[in-house]
Amino acid sequence: MSQMELVQTSRDDVGLVQDLKTRADRLKDEISKAIVGQEGIVENLLICLLSGGHCLLIGVPGLAKTMLVRTFADALRIAFKRIQFTPDLMPSDITGTEIIEEDPVTRRRDYRYVKGPIFANVVLADEINRTPPKTQAALLEAMQEYQVTAAGEDHPLPLPFFVLATQNPIEQEGTYPLPEAQLDRFMFSLNVDYPNPKEEVEIVKRNTSAFIPKIEQVLSGEEVLDLQKLVRRVPVSEDLVELAVKIATASRPGNNHSSDEDFKSFISKYVAWGAGPRASFFLVLAAKARAILEGRFAVAKEDILANTSPVLRHRIVPTFRAEADGISTEMIVKRVVESVL
Repeated sequence: MSQMELVQTSRDDVGLVQDLKTRADRLKDEISKAIVGQEGIVENLLICLLSGGHCLLIGVPGLAKTMLVRTFADALRIAFKRIQFTPDLMPSDITGTEIIEEDPVTRRRDYRYVKGPIFANVVLADEINRTPPKTQAALLEAMQEYQVTAAGEDHPLPLPFFVLATQNPIEQEGTYPLPEAQLDRFMFSLNVDYPNPKEEVEIVKRNTSAFIPKIEQVLSGEEVLDLQKLVRRVPVSEDLVELAVKIATASRPGNNHSSDEDFKSFISKYVAWGAGPRASFFLVLAAKARAILEGRFAVAKEDILANTSPVLRHRIVPTFRAEADGISTEMIVKRVVESVL
């Protein structure tokens, strides 16, 4: 590509960034028709979608997590499927299965693959920890490879493909905690909190009236794919890439290069396993997406730091000593970030 073409491409990208900021504001307005508050969660969902990642939503029942995801998909007008994870759910209930079909004329029997609910653009895995590991693992290939393999044949998933899984942090009886390998596939882990009193008053008023929100389309699936490519083109300096790597490596008790002996002792005492390399590049990707959502075609330091908790909180495994001493994962993440600044 010539220098003139590079300049033209850069100008075009800047124009796309400004257009995206306008659309992102519209998208938030559309979602607010059905969802009261949760602006931070909505923005993080957008960052995750534009980065091509997947998201874990953790919150108690009744916080409208399912409605939020459904409204999000409606504003994008892309295919949405909800899967209720239960102890008796089988992998084929998610991915699909082969059936024997008989031709009514020739009486010939052939196998036909019937696609499961995972063949959608936005897939809500509701209470993902309610189903055994065998079924949880059915999502692994789909989330990483964007395909499903059945009877030796690969079936590509529709793009964009965005998995959102929910978990109830209170009730743990009869649940199967996600293995670390699967948790690592999720770009973000977001904590959905209670609304404040003013927001709850508005929620009650809306849900006890005849109000039915009409959600308008803001982005199409094709436009989302174009924006995911745009995110990859956002420039980021070497220093900021190194900052992302420093944050990830600082969380590792066996690979900690900090000169602060107190911090190294803290990590060794309270962290069993730190964040892997996926954390580093998810920090950079999320920073790029956050930058363009704010109308900037360049990554700043605050873009990296803003996403540390969503990226790291589910990748750091605390020790039993941490639980006994009341040291939460959020506290560990805070110490990790402070150590590199």
